[in-house]
Amino acid sequence: MPLQMKLCAITLDCPDPQALAAFYQQATGLEPHPKSDADFAGLNGADGLFIGFQRVDDYRAPSWPDQSVPQQFHLDFEVDDLDEAEARLLELGAAKPDHQPDQDRWRVLTDPAGHPFCLVGR
Repeated sequence: MPLQMKLCAITLDCPDPQALAAFYQQATGLEPHPKSDADFAGLNGADGLFIGFQRVDDYRAPSWPDQSVPQQFHLDFEVDDLDEAEARLLELGAAKPDHQPDQDRWRVLTDPAGHPFCLVGR
């Protein structure tokens, strides 16, 4: 029988936890965790999911799609309108890499700390 586990938290390394938490808070509407500080910030989801951001000295952003600094993971966010979501996230500080494997189905963006993430149409 498989172990019964529920994903409860995802934590991303970054150079500035407060700034990255602010980006994702504006992008998702998740609530800031009340015990966030300069070294670790977090966001709480209504479903219990926690997204954390931890300060790492000498942080090196992933170099997607080049793997000289591997991405190791990425987040996917489901959206109603790819163009609208992309435009809003770019306004918030995301970047759009030139390499886009399938722009009609999903968009690859990077957050302000360089982590790749995808927007997927519903």
